[in-house]
Amino acid sequence: MNDPKIIIALDYPIASPALALADKLEPALCRLKVGKELFTAAGPALLEDLMNRGFQIFLDLKFHDIPNTVAQACKVAASLGVWMVNVHALGGRKMLEAAREATTVGAQRPKLVAVTMLTSMAQQDLDEIGINAKLADMVLRLASLACDIGLDGVVCSAQEAGLLRKQCGDEFCLVTPGIRPVNVNPDDQTRVMTPKAAMQAGSNYLVIGRPITQAAEPLQALLEINQEIGETV
Repeated sequence: MNDPKIIIALDYPIASPALALADKLEPALCRLKVGKELFTAAGPALLEDLMNRGFQIFLDLKFHDIPNTVAQACKVAASLGVWMVNVHALGGRKMLEAAREATTVGAQRPKLVAVTMLTSMAQQDLDEIGINAKLADMVLRLASLACDIGLDGVVCSAQEAGLLRKQCGDEFCLVTPGIRPVNVNPDDQTRVMTPKAAMQAGSNYLVIGRPITQAAEPLQALLEINQEIGETV
């Protein structure tokens, strides 16, 4: 089965530019990520439109609430037919267990991954909110919790991928945002890595937005990144 490694972040405020971009891309070369802004604007109808075009969808809503609320949200996400859904590992064991149980019911089981620490966060951010631990230690602790509970993987920085691969094993899925090709502005990301380096570090899937979505030729940009990481179709 084709398993594209690039997940393109559709960071748009409305559906029309997201659909226009999708029409320029090939489902065999990538998956698509729909986050809070776009999903709030366009809802499940957009997911259906994208899936009808042949794309698998990572629904990036980072559920973080009491266990029952997260479980119900995960059930709805699974019913939409998405490929992957995520929750915040900081929600704790009971919430993660509820999410796992909710996504194992029914024939359409999405991959369930947990966000460790946002790639926009640096050590100073943890210090300011009173988390008295090193950033890398927090990532490892949260990833280990998700692995122990039986989630499919985590969303993490590629800079932590090597450590998490050793800690959680080869079957644990590592989804890494903050990917920037050489000579591309890091924008608001602080823990970044090139596509090739991220894959070599142990990432399974690379979340990439602006380097593709804002490129003059998005399909060509996608093809070049796939070539860089050795992916061909």
